[in-house]
Amino acid sequence: MSESIHGHQVMQMMASSAKTYTKSELQAQIASTFGADARFHTCMDSDMSSTDLIDFLTSKGKFIESAQGISLPQENICE
Repeated sequence: MSESIHGHQVMQMMASSAKTYTKSELQAQIASTFGADARFHTCMDSDMSSTDLIDFLTSKGKFIESAQGISLPQENICE
């Protein structure tokens, strides 16, 4: 099993792209960047799939969902 990736790395990926993604586009970008079988963790949860991570970060207000898709406002980036 590969090493777990912190959710902050996914947030940094989104920040670098400055794009708004549909959920499927974001899942594809995460798979392309981190691998299709990557597992993720945060300070509050672990062993998450990319879908679990997207849902978790959305529920915490880090990712913002709108009619245009999922975005990461600059003010939501953890340092």
